Amino acid sequence: MIGLERAINIKSPAEIAIMREAGRINAQTLEAVKAAIAPGVTTGELNEIAETFQSKLSVYSPFKNYGGPYPYPASICTSINEELVHGIPGKRKLKEGDIISVDCGTVYQGFVGDSAFTVGVGEITPEAQKLIAVTRHALEIAIRLMVPGNYSGDIGAAVEAYVEGQGFYCTHVYTGHGVGRNMHEEPQVPNYGKPGTGVRLRAGMTIAIEPMVLVGTRHTRVLNDEWTVISRDRSLCAHQEHSIAVTDEGPLVLTDL
Repeated sequence: MIGLERAINIKSPAEIAIMREAGRINAQTLEAVKAAIAPGVTTGELNEIAETFQSKLSVYSPFKNYGGPYPYPASICTSINEELVHGIPGKRKLKEGDIISVDCGTVYQGFVGDSAFTVGVGEITPEAQKLIAVTRHALEIAIRLMVPGNYSGDIGAAVEAYVEGQGFYCTHVYTGHGVGRNMHEEPQVPNYGKPGTGVRLRAGMTIAIEPMVLVGTRHTRVLNDEWTVISRDRSLCAHQEHSIAVTDEGPLVLTDL
């Protein structure tokens, strides 16, 4: 654990200020995408909106071409219904009653902002409404715990206790993560854990916290595109994410408007 903590990149106040601007632009990008979500719109059109918005501000998404033998081909992730994360934008049209998670990153002056939301398309079922509300509140619970002296296990334990108390499940495979000059840095912050364990939070840490919540099971599988993650029972999923700076004054949400 000591070796892991040494690998964590503590940010200076100046670096956090740059990350705050990266996060603000990322939030604006997501708002532009959210405004276009409607029945009949394709996920590829949503990706084009994000790319156009970022291009006008001379920033870009770290998502595009990310990864090993199968580079991610788009600037946002669009995950619909049973898709938990990493859905690839394309020709699929949104339908009334769908729910969609949109994940986006922005690189500004060498630093990354990373955040995500889930919303309904038109009228959605009460179950879907509850799922989205629970996922949002789970993120709020996690953010409140992002203070010096707490542990990553405190965050995961609180998120899972709340989510399971609402009758849903957290994935045990995909996690939150450090963020900074790279999209994925140490430490990983799972959505489960044991209080008082894991990495101790220190001022200057910047972490993307992202509850990923499933209706019917915590188990997932990856589709043949090598990216899209779905619930194994094909039940609904939701995803909320903010990048947070740990400060002595309390949690600072970097990816807020």
